[in-house]
Amino acid sequence: MRSSTHSASMRLRPIVTGLAVVILSVIAAGTAFLVTWPGDGALAAGGGRAETDRTRADNPLPAARATAGSLMPDRTLPSSAPVVGGPGVQVTLPHLLAISPKRVSQSTLLKIAKLRHVQKVAVADGGAVHVSGTALRLLAVDPATFRSWTPKNVADHPEVWSALARGEMVADAATVKRLGMVLGAEYQIDRGPRLRVAASASLGLPGVDGLVSQDLGRRLGFPGGVVVLVHGDPGKVSDKAVARLLGKGAQVERVGAAAVRPRATATPGRALVGRPTSYLDLYQRSATVCPGLSWTVLAAIGQVESSHGRNNGPSSAGALGPMQFMPATWKVYGVDGDGDGEADIWSPYDAVPSAAKYLCANGAGAGGDKLRKAVWFYNHSWDYVNKVLSLAEAYARTYAS
Repeated sequence: MRSSTHSASMRLRPIVTGLAVVILSVIAAGTAFLVTWPGDGALAAGGGRAETDRTRADNPLPAARATAGSLMPDRTLPSSAPVVGGPGVQVTLPHLLAISPKRVSQSTLLKIAKLRHVQKVAVADGGAVHVSGTALRLLAVDPATFRSWTPKNVADHPEVWSALARGEMVADAATVKRLGMVLGAEYQIDRGPRLRVAASASLGLPGVDGLVSQDLGRRLGFPGGVVVLVHGDPGKVSDKAVARLLGKGAQVERVGAAAVRPRATATPGRALVGRPTSYLDLYQRSATVCPGLSWTVLAAIGQVESSHGRNNGPSSAGALGPMQFMPATWKVYGVDGDGDGEADIWSPYDAVPSAAKYLCANGAGAGGDKLRKAVWFYNHSWDYVNKVLSLAEAYARTYAS
């Protein structure tokens, strides 16, 4: 496969083998070709369209109206763990990838899911095809369930998932480069059908050459339910326990963050808020960034903007992340909350204390009318201000200590 012309001459020879041994190494930072990120917009943090209120910003502040009387605080706050996600889809990258010699039963999957430190388990089909004698190791997946297992840029790239829906192949970026593949070209599977490579993406699974749909995998004769993906606490999920449950002949490899040496814990004081285990704790710690600011205001903004990270955008205005910052605003106010060396607009551990910093810069710590004006700066709408502050009051009642 040195050129598209040579590829077009590949002949039909049916060999469809079982999944070859996939030797995995450190997961690559995932990107997808042709990803278009929203550009910098107006200097406003709010995720929705900046509404023009009839009351001018320099006029006396309007009195609070009962616009949020029916709003209910999220009662899962004490148990809801913050998740670092990307646009739209919340990704949970695999930390273990296992290959079983036979279909994995539902009961075995449930046992794996119950292992200590395991948070999520998925299963996929897999196999190998040959093009001019060169093996391509493919996963056959259901896009609806597999999407959240891919890096965030891949998960948010529509062409990847529409290509799979059309019965086409999504090739790993490293495979495209290594074999000189041409996007949009058709390749003749040895003694099999022609396969169009419609898109390319860095899947983050070295050794896996690409993705096809589950339906296409079945037509190619791939073994079903033999690939198991496990997400959990990096470095803590037991690969030996997973292998034991899968039985003799199973191969289990650590991938992603689980395959690298853990980063040294940030020294005390380096992490602004750390990595709390619940959103409640995260909001409470982040409020200390702005003396005088109640954590309930941050919780109310987090619920209104993204439902606490469940819908991270991008918004129609181009706002991103759990606190819906405009990229231009993030450049000024974004902070590294967990001490990992990066101010990540998609990470709640960075976004929530950044929201506290932004509010504080606009006078939120003083309370009263200055707090109302600070929330107005977050999203230029007095209806938004009333909604947020009414919800903050409801949080204070619900979570009163």
